[in-house]
Amino acid sequence: MIKKMLIALAFASLNAVAATPNEILATYTAQAGQPAQAARGEALFRNSHGQEWKCTSCHTSNPMQSGNHASTDKTIAPLAPAANAKRFTDLAKSEKWFRRNCKDVMNRECTASEKADVLAWLLTLR
Repeated sequence: MIKKMLIALAFASLNAVAATPNEILATYTAQAGQPAQAARGEALFRNSHGQEWKCTSCHTSNPMQSGNHASTDKTIAPLAPAANAKRFTDLAKSEKWFRRNCKDVMNRECTASEKADVLAWLLTLR
C-alpha cells in the first residue's frame, strides 16, 4: 500500500518543480521501484552504448568540471550538483535533458532506474 502511494506521488510530482537533487532522486527511485545504485550510474555514464557518443563525450570524465558539446562546442556547466548548484533542481528540466542525452548516447530514452542510478552517482561526487 505504501509503495503504491509513493509511486502515485512520484508520478503526480512530475509536473511539480523539485527543490533539490535528492527530491528528484526520490522521484526516479519511486518510479523505478528499486533503490538506486551509484556504481551502475557511474558505469552508464562512462561506458559506450553502441553509439558515436557517450556521456563523457560532452560532460568529460569528471562531472565536477565544465565540458563542451561534442558537435556545437558550446560550454556545458558541470553536471555534478556539488559543482553546480542549479543541476537537478527542476524535474522538468532534468527530464528534458535526460530524454535528449539518453537518445544521443543510447538511441533511446533512459529508464527511471537508469536516471536514478546516474543521479545517485553524481550525488556522491565532491
